[in-house]
Amino acid sequence: MRLWSVSATICPILFAAPALCAPSGTINDPIITSQAATGDPAAAAATAAPASREEVFSTGVAKGRDRLDSATSTSALREADIETLGARSLGDLLRNLPGIRTESSTGDGSSAYTVRGLPLASGGSKYMQLQEDGLPVLEFGDFFNGAVDIYIRADLNLAAVESIRGGSSSTFASNSPAGVINLISKTGDVAGGAVQVTAGLDYDTQRVDFEYGAPINDAWRFHVGGFYRQGEGPRDVGFTAFKGGQLKANLTRQFANGYVRLSGKYLDDRSPHYLPGPVRITGTNDDPSFGSFQGYDVRRDSMLSGNLGNLITLDANNNPAELPLRQGMSALVKSIGLESQFEVQGWTITQRGRYSDIKGGTTRNLVANIHSGSALPASLGGGAGTFSYATGPRAGQVITNLGAINGNGLIVASSLNRIQSRSLNNAINDLRATRVFPVGKAELTVTGGVYKSLQDYTSDWLYSNHLQDVADDGMSSLINFTNAAGVPQTQGGYLGFNRSGSTAFFRRDYDVRYNITAPYGSLNYRLGKVAVGGSLRYDSGRVRGKLYGADLGGGRIGIRPVDFNGNGVISVAESKTAFTPYDSPAPVDYDYNYVSYSVGVNYRVAEPFAVFARYSRGARAGADKLLFSNKVSTVDGSLVNKGDGYDVVKQLEGGFKYRASGITVNVTGFHADTEDTNVQAGAITTDRTYKAYGVEAEGGYRQGPFSVRAGVTYTHAELVNDKLNAAVAGKVPRRQPDFIFQVTPQFELEKVTVGANVIGTTNSWVQDNNLMKMPGYTLVSAFAQYRPTERVQLMLNVDNLFDKTAFIEITTPSVPANGIGLGRAANGRTISMSARLDF
Repeated sequence: MRLWSVSATICPILFAAPALCAPSGTINDPIITSQAATGDPAAAAATAAPASREEVFSTGVAKGRDRLDSATSTSALREADIETLGARSLGDLLRNLPGIRTESSTGDGSSAYTVRGLPLASGGSKYMQLQEDGLPVLEFGDFFNGAVDIYIRADLNLAAVESIRGGSSSTFASNSPAGVINLISKTGDVAGGAVQVTAGLDYDTQRVDFEYGAPINDAWRFHVGGFYRQGEGPRDVGFTAFKGGQLKANLTRQFANGYVRLSGKYLDDRSPHYLPGPVRITGTNDDPSFGSFQGYDVRRDSMLSGNLGNLITLDANNNPAELPLRQGMSALVKSIGLESQFEVQGWTITQRGRYSDIKGGTTRNLVANIHSGSALPASLGGGAGTFSYATGPRAGQVITNLGAINGNGLIVASSLNRIQSRSLNNAINDLRATRVFPVGKAELTVTGGVYKSLQDYTSDWLYSNHLQDVADDGMSSLINFTNAAGVPQTQGGYLGFNRSGSTAFFRRDYDVRYNITAPYGSLNYRLGKVAVGGSLRYDSGRVRGKLYGADLGGGRIGIRPVDFNGNGVISVAESKTAFTPYDSPAPVDYDYNYVSYSVGVNYRVAEPFAVFARYSRGARAGADKLLFSNKVSTVDGSLVNKGDGYDVVKQLEGGFKYRASGITVNVTGFHADTEDTNVQAGAITTDRTYKAYGVEAEGGYRQGPFSVRAGVTYTHAELVNDKLNAAVAGKVPRRQPDFIFQVTPQFELEKVTVGANVIGTTNSWVQDNNLMKMPGYTLVSAFAQYRPTERVQLMLNVDNLFDKTAFIEITTPSVPANGIGLGRAANGRTISMSARLDF
C-alpha cells in the first residue's frame, strides 16, 4: 500500500514536467473570482464572489462553473459564515447546509449524517461522502465506531465548505450517491493571518487557533494553520475530556498554465463520546412526556465519569490491560497530499493524490439496562444481597437503600468498551482530464478520469461490563454486588470482562482491505441557454482480509477465566472473560462492481433565473456492515448473494435557482429509492428498501447592514420493506422528521455584528415500529462580534441560548411501565468568548 501511495504522489510531477521548464506567469497570485479560469477551488473559495455575481462551484462536478449553469443542487458556507456560526463541532456546522440532516449530540465526532430522507440507520455518513480538498478522508464514512468525522476538524484553515446533494456526486465520487461535502483549505492567495483565543465562560474549555498564508514571490505561496485545545467540555464528566490539536500546511507553485500543491496534515486529538443515558418517560404512547431524573440532567450530564477508572479488559493481544477512559474518541492522522492542474494542448488535467496514516478509535460507556433500585432483576439478586461502592469517594461504603440512591434510585448495567482502529490508512488518487470543444455555436465539454482507493480497516472490539449509579457533576461510580449467599458477583464493580452475560459476543478483530478502481466520464453539451449532460462511472472493488471472533460461530470459543488481580483465585467476574480466538480466522474474499450514471438538463431562462432536472443512479459499497453477518460466508469469504455487495440509490430531482442583487432562492424537489443493508445498535442486521420524496429550499437576502440565510427541507419517507422484519413495512423510518430547518439572521455595522442561528426539526417516531414520537425542537444560538480596531475582534457565542431540552435520540420504543427510558439530548446552554487578532 505504501509503495502504491508513493507512486500515486509521483504522478502529478510527471504531468507537471512540461510546465516545470515554463516561465512563471505575470499574474502574480491573482485574486480569483472564477474558479473556471484557473481550476483552483481553494483560490476560488477564498475569494468567492457576492451572491449577485457569478458563483463558481467545483465539488462533485466535472468542471467548475456558475451554479446557475449547472443541473445540480449545491450550497456553500464561506469563511465569514463559518466564523459567525461559531459551531462547537463539525456536525453542528454541517447542519447549516440545506437538506443535510445531522444527529450531532455524540460530541465532536461519531455524528450521524444523511440527506433528503435517505435512511439514517446507523452512525457516521453512509450515503454522503465527507472530503478534504477534493478527496475523501475515509473511503467509507460509517465504519462502526470509526466514523469519518472523528478524523476531521474545522478550524481557521477552512476557506469554505461546499456541498452537493444527489446529482453528479454519484458519478464523480465513489460511495457517495447522496452527495458530497468538501472542506476546502486556504492556500495563501492573499498575505495575512490570524490568532484566536477561545475560552468557555460557563464550561471548561480553552482553545488557541492560528493561521497564516502569503505569496512568497510571483510563483510560490503557502499557508499554515492549526489549533490546540483542552478542557472538560460542555458536559460534566469529571476529567479533562478534550485535549489535542491539529496542524495543516500547504505549499503551491504557480505556473503560467497551472499549479502544483504539496499539502500535509497532522491531527492528534481526543474528545469524549457521549452515548444515550437515563431519560424519564411518562404518559402514553400517544401523548408521551420526556424529561430528566433527579440528579441527572440530560443536557449537561453523562454516564462517563472519572470515578469509573480505566477500562480493564484483555487487549488486542489477549493480555490483561487497563485502557484509559479519557482516550474517548481519539484520532492520530498523518497525511501528505500532492495536487496539480495544468492546461495541456487544450485539456485541463487535474491530479489529486493523498496518503493518510490514520489510527484512533473510541472508548465509550454503552448503557445496556437501567434498573430501578427498588425492583432489581433476578440476575442482580432481585434486591437481596449487598451493594456497595467500588470506586469514587465512597468506595467500600454499603448502599443501604438502593431505591433512594442519589435521589433517583437508578442502577445501570453498562458496557465500557474500546473500539480500537489500528489502521484506517488509505491511499487515494483521482486523475481527470477535461476539454471544451466548440461545436458550431455550441460547446461540448468532455471529461474522463480514473479514481483509485486503497482503504484499510483493522479494528479491535474490546469490552467489559459493570454496574454504576446515576449521578450528576461527573460523579457516577462503580458498584459492587455480593449475593445473598455471600459470594461476590462483581470485581471492582465489573460483572464480567466481556460485553454481557457469559458470552463473547462482540469481542472481534477485523483485518480487512478494500481496493477500489473507478473509471468515469461525462459529456456536457451547451447551446445558448440550454445545457444537457450525462456522466457514467464504473466502480469495482476487491475486498480481502480475515475476521476473528467467537460470534462467527462454527464452534469457535471466546470465553475463558483470567486472573486479572493476580490473587490466584478466579472470581465470578473473572470467569466471564472474552478473548479473541486467533486460531480460527474466517476469510474475507469477495469482489463487487456496479455502474452509476446521471443525466441532467439545465435551462438558463434569464440571467438571474434557471431551471433544471436530473435523474441519477448511484450506489454505496457495503463495507464493514456486511461482515460478521450472513451476507459473507465464514467458510470461503465470498458474498452469498452478489447483489449484497452494494446498495443502490435512485434519485430524481428538479427545481429552479434565482439570483439577483441581494437575494438568492434555490428550490429543489426530489424523489429517492434507496437500498440499505446495515447494522442497528451494532447488532441488528437490516436489509431494507426505502423511498422518500420532498422539497428542499434555501435562500439568502441582504439589504444594507441586514442579511439572512435560511433553508428548509420537507421529507415524506417510508420504509418500504425489510427482508428480515416484515412488520416494519410501510412505517416511517425512525427519527425522520417531516421538516428540518435552519435560519441565520444577522445585522452588521462597521464595528459590531450581532445575529442568531436557529435550527430545528418537527417531531418524529423514536423507532421503526412507530409506537411513540419524540418532540421536535427549535434551538437558538446567538453570536455577537465587536471590532474595537481594524485588526482586533471580540466574539461572544451562546449555544442553545434558551437552554432548551432537545432530544436527538430516544432508544426506548414505547412508554415504559416504570418510566425509565434511554435517550440522548443536545447540550444545554454553553457560552464562549473569543479574541481574534488579524495581521
